[in-house]
Order: sequence, then C-alpha cells, then structure tokens
Amino acid sequence: MTPIKTLCIYCGSNSGRLDAYGTAGCALAKALVSRNISLVYGGAGIGLMGMVADQVLQLGGKVIGVIPKALADKEVAHKNLTQLHVTESMHERKMLMAELSDGFIALPGGIGTLEELFEIWTWAQLGFHNKPCGLLNVEGYYDSLIGFLDHVLAEQFVKKEHHAMLIVETNPDLLLNRYINYEPPTAKQWVGKDET
Repeated sequence: MTPIKTLCIYCGSNSGRLDAYGTAGCALAKALVSRNISLVYGGAGIGLMGMVADQVLQLGGKVIGVIPKALADKEVAHKNLTQLHVTESMHERKMLMAELSDGFIALPGGIGTLEELFEIWTWAQLGFHNKPCGLLNVEGYYDSLIGFLDHVLAEQFVKKEHHAMLIVETNPDLLLNRYINYEPPTAKQWVGKDET
C-alpha cells in the first residue's frame, strides 16, 4: 500500500441538523493533521466542508480545495487554503480531486456527496485505482444506506470483494488505521482505464 499523504473528504455544503456532524468533521480533521495527512476537498468555505477545512488549517495542516468556476461564487470558495484549484467543470473537479488523493472518505452530506462516493467506489471496483474508499458513519447517518448495500450484496448485484471495498467506521482514528493497512481485492477488472 502506498503511504497516505492526502485524503479526499466528501461532505455537505450545509452543516446538517446535528452538531455531531461538525464535531465528527473536526475530529477527522484532527486525526488527519496528527498523521500529517493533507486534506483534499471541494473548496467551499461553507457548511460541513468549510468546518473541516477550517479545523485542518487551524491545527496547522494543509488543505487543497478543488472547485469549478460555476460553483466558486455559489459555494463561496474558501479564501485561505494552502492551494485552491478552479476547474472548468464538475467532471474536471472530480478527476483532479481523485488524482490528488491517496484515499476517499464520505462524511454526512447530500446528493452530491453520495454521487462522489459512488463514482469513486465504482472506479475502484473497475480497477481504475486501488485507493481506499469509506464512510465515517456519524450518529448512524449512513445506517440505512449500509443496510441497502447489504441488500444489494444479498441480491447478488455486487460481489462480496467489491462490497468489502467500502470501509465503514464510526471513529476517525479507526477508519484511518484501516486505510493504512488497506489491501485492494485482486478481483479481475472488467475494463482497463484506457478503454473508458
């Protein structure tokens, strides 16, 4: 496994209903900085995204934001990041975030967070990358999704080894420990990256 120097965090541009979401985001930020792991994220200064970035910066860590031009004003691009990349499109944004990151974690978030998580997990399933993907399941936020994914496995629409690629923990340090020891499955990939 390649050493983890950067992690991409997907999470909401809103703060969510519970204070626990922000508390967990700050705990994850602390865990990243304590391990000298830089944050890669969507570049906004608002919501849970902004909280995590602010906490990493406050603790002396590095934060790399990636935001498309169309959202730079709407999501209020963070002005004080270590680096801010402004892309032409959402596709460019997601590709650059993937290239800059050694792994991916979803905190609570909305449709965009889910879309980003499922896309990067699909890329891992297809063998486009071998980086760990996971959920920080705060206050049971992802319980229903985890149950549905177990149903997808039971109904044989996903293989056991691909289902197991999504790492789930409720504690940031435990999640990061599993990332450090992550070994991707050796299942045959369906298509090569250059075939897409």
